[in-house]
Amino acid sequence: MSSWDGRWLITGGIGSGKSEVRRLLAERGIRTVDADALGHLVLAGEGFNAVAERWPGVVLEGKIDRQALARIVFDDPGELRALEAITHPLIFGRIEADLKGFSGVVVVELPLLETSMGWPMIVVDADVETRLRRAVQRGMDEADVSRRMTSQPSRADWLAAADLVVPNHGEIRHLEEAAALLGDYLLRG
Repeated sequence: MSSWDGRWLITGGIGSGKSEVRRLLAERGIRTVDADALGHLVLAGEGFNAVAERWPGVVLEGKIDRQALARIVFDDPGELRALEAITHPLIFGRIEADLKGFSGVVVVELPLLETSMGWPMIVVDADVETRLRRAVQRGMDEADVSRRMTSQPSRADWLAAADLVVPNHGEIRHLEEAAALLGDYLLRG
């Protein structure tokens, strides 16, 4: 699909502010999808058995302990690929089913650089130090954030893949202004 179809991905590294941009776009009336929230549903639903079979130690009281799973997959790229092989088709299937017949503008937030969706990409950009600080401020452990950053593409890779870039280096009011401009652009199509 192309941007003319009104389908966009919004992405960026952990702590970049992609969720905030998605929220701001939703406030402007743009349909948004949080792929991470769908991932939680997949782990609790149709992906549970495959994940529990692959990593039985992450099952706690009949549920996937996402923290324990994260410690495994963000320390080992092979384990991360294995998890993605299980969950991504299920997540993307949910997105496709949810959007079937929808013809307006939609922005799907996901923390990936490469997908099979082929939609144009909006990258929310912030430097590594800012991203680390934000993630820690929202309650994440600094070592965990660093592990996740290491497993993600570099800032240069995110920017190289972007069709549009939303800078998020400063105050929330600057991000709000950028999101307002982005929303106007997307709605004009």
